[in-house]
Amino acid sequence: MNHTRTFMLLAAMTALFMGVGFLVGGPAGMVIAFFVAVALNAFSYWNADKIVLKAYRAQPAERFANDPAIRAYLEDTRRLAASAGLPEPNICVIDMPQPNAFATGRDPRHAAVVATTGLLRMLTREEVAGVMAHELAHVKNRDTLTMTVTATIAGAVGILSSFAFFFGGGRERGGALAMLLVMLLAPIAAAIVQFAISRSREYEADRVGAEICGDPLWLASALEKIAGGAKRIANDRAERNPATAHMFIINPLSGRGADSLFSTHPATANRVARLEALATEMGRPVRRTAYVDEGPWGARPRGPHGGPWG
Repeated sequence: MNHTRTFMLLAAMTALFMGVGFLVGGPAGMVIAFFVAVALNAFSYWNADKIVLKAYRAQPAERFANDPAIRAYLEDTRRLAASAGLPEPNICVIDMPQPNAFATGRDPRHAAVVATTGLLRMLTREEVAGVMAHELAHVKNRDTLTMTVTATIAGAVGILSSFAFFFGGGRERGGALAMLLVMLLAPIAAAIVQFAISRSREYEADRVGAEICGDPLWLASALEKIAGGAKRIANDRAERNPATAHMFIINPLSGRGADSLFSTHPATANRVARLEALATEMGRPVRRTAYVDEGPWGARPRGPHGGPWG
């Protein structure tokens, strides 16, 4: 089913790309857009994960294994991957104050999981494990290919549609108004496709991730802290690459918390409620253990838990 959904998504994105090409350059523009879309699909399949990791300046976590928090992150992620029956992924960190995480890669053998230093500073070890179990669930469900390729193509659609503003293609088919509609509607249409697949897959990754780590409440607590941190702390790299927002465990863009068609993620409260219901089904008492103290960042782990850059 996942492969079918992936094929349908890529077909929809390709058709959208071709439609923009037609409005910009007529039949010839549509043909050119088709071949560009095919090339983008092929390039994205092999390289999109590398592009995303480079865009966010992700670094191998092993370089900072002398840090206690990074060492725990490495050990726990390796243990969780083995428990889930997955090959060990590339485990990376991003020097970024916003707490967040994502996974990428075309298949489980070529996967990477990424945590920000802000996440490792703010969360407890159990909560970090819950987050990484969620990301490994995306790898196990083979969501990462679709999510990563979608980010690349959605960005390309936005770039292509913006050409309409500068070139006169399509004047005989509606003039400046048609070009304005292309410029405005094409990125929105790409975003709707991207958002629609993201929300359902986040719920499923929450469920599978909770099973991988063994305690849904670890992830529930982590989601609440990450959501609070993401509202307070900007993610400049995500703001510059909004087509990648759906890859993160919590929307990294400011002011987008609603559980609606135009949200990259379900509302955190909805996700937490589902995880608490799952915890009840698993016989776990729905209560929050006092793992954290309050500090200038809000909820913080007890004891030293700094990131690799201090």
